[in-house]
Amino acid sequence: IAAETNLHYKGKSAAVEVEERKQTPVEQQRIELVERKGKGHPDSICDAVAEAVSLALCREYLANFGRILHHNTDKAMLVAGRTEPRLGGGKVLEPMRLVLGDRAVSAHDGIRIEVGEIAEASAKTWLRNNLRFVDPDKHLFFQNELKEGSPELTDIFERDVIGANDTSAAVGYAPLTETECLVLEAERWFNSPDFQRRFPEAGEDVKVMGVRRDRDLMLTVAIAFVDRFVPDAGFYFRRKEEMRQALTEHLTIKLRNLDRVDVQLNTLDDPTRGNGGMYITVLGTSAEGGDCGQVGRGNRVNGVIPLNRPISTEAAAGKNPVSHVGKLYSLLTHHIASQVIQ
Repeated sequence: IAAETNLHYKGKSAAVEVEERKQTPVEQQRIELVERKGKGHPDSICDAVAEAVSLALCREYLANFGRILHHNTDKAMLVAGRTEPRLGGGKVLEPMRLVLGDRAVSAHDGIRIEVGEIAEASAKTWLRNNLRFVDPDKHLFFQNELKEGSPELTDIFERDVIGANDTSAAVGYAPLTETECLVLEAERWFNSPDFQRRFPEAGEDVKVMGVRRDRDLMLTVAIAFVDRFVPDAGFYFRRKEEMRQALTEHLTIKLRNLDRVDVQLNTLDDPTRGNGGMYITVLGTSAEGGDCGQVGRGNRVNGVIPLNRPISTEAAAGKNPVSHVGKLYSLLTHHIASQVIQ
């Protein structure tokens, strides 16, 4: 079934078409794959920090000028540092490097905005509040690469009607499938205060891959252990099994249509390989020495990476919330979809 209606804006008409997709619903497909990166994953750190910096700049612009000015802080890269993890506690040899770039207005109407200081402070605040074992003053080097915007883009914010500063395609959907919900729940539960009190050795860097085959779900989970809480290899493997069982029990009671969930944890482990056979870290994130991060490589705006869904490559984190359609439409599409199904 297809339907069409006309919207009118400034005397122009725009067509909105509704068309039925000839596709098997995802929950009825035999194979479904969903991924979720936790808040301590390097890509998630970049997304969160980019957004935190944008929000801080928005507040500063509003406080000084009564409106948000041109900025985009969505070009961020986290360069892994270097550590020496060791049972009982290792050490940091070289700090991580966070490179934040793109554009931001630093002076307007004779008032100067300390963009670099605001960006660094907001980035460090997020890290301090979300990663328990990362001291941003010791474990992170901040590199500010935010520059002034071009005249054409900054002028957008001087006009009576603020127009879009880009072309962008976005896609959204609702509701989440059972697999998507369980993948999301698994990571959130691992990073919950209750779980971390029960398992203080669990770091924030959690990655969950869900593969559903018909009515069976298999979760492959990677979670960084914090070495200072792990006295020996026996403790590591014993606690890993306790975590695996706890997550299995937690998710089993939440099953609706699926028959079972199978959880595998830190599958690269090998008890014969010593320190190299265990996923232990000093700070609870692979960014300390094992993996770099970048904005846009992580979760979509609804919190998951759904491989069976149509998705865009748009990175919403850090984009200007006033003029950037890549951010606005990415959020709006999911909101509209949720309203349609109600």
